[in-house]
Amino acid sequence: MNRLDKALNEAPGLQLFVSLPANDIKLAEAALASGADGLKVHINVGHRASGNRFGSLDSYADIFKDIRSRFSGPLGIVPGGSVEEVNAEEITRLPELGVDFYSIYAFHHPAFLLQAPGLARTFAIDSEFDRGVVEGGRTFGISALEASIVPGNEYGTRLTLADLLHYRWLAAHGGLPVIVPTQRKIGPEDIPALADSGVKVLLVGAVVTGNEAEGILKEVAALRNAIDRL
Repeated sequence: MNRLDKALNEAPGLQLFVSLPANDIKLAEAALASGADGLKVHINVGHRASGNRFGSLDSYADIFKDIRSRFSGPLGIVPGGSVEEVNAEEITRLPELGVDFYSIYAFHHPAFLLQAPGLARTFAIDSEFDRGVVEGGRTFGISALEASIVPGNEYGTRLTLADLLHYRWLAAHGGLPVIVPTQRKIGPEDIPALADSGVKVLLVGAVVTGNEAEGILKEVAALRNAIDRL
């Protein structure tokens, strides 16, 4: 079974993934040392939260293989920041590098990507996406939904009941396990309510950790401890 599908379907409780702000071994080591269950990397995309621009797969192939050798959990990738930036040849190479799944906005997701062998499929929606069509994802073999529903001008603000209600609705009606990225400044005190909202994965990124290993070590460990206390 694909590592992501195994984590979503067999692992109990809330899973803790880390979206690395750069494709860097030291950052991956920091996330894993702090208790991350899974990691996500990037290619061919500008990353809003970290301010970084990620290049082609050739720039990072050896790094991805090194990251894969260091843990047995799910390793995901954002393969592009637009339909045009997703490269079919690169996609075919991802499984041999140990990548388990891809993560991409639905409106950046080219149709051919649904046929990519060896990769679990996830897609993200934003604050303006029609949530009424999300449940159709399961018929396309989608494994999970990333609820990237916080408007960009609200990044880094506190988690609210309004957010939890949206996450709860998606978990109940979307037909897919829900991944919540830390567009809000989510802290340990938010973990019980987030878990109660029915989400399956908290995906911790630069809004919470910053771009350095020290921030990852501190913030991921605090979230790990909060999850373990549930």
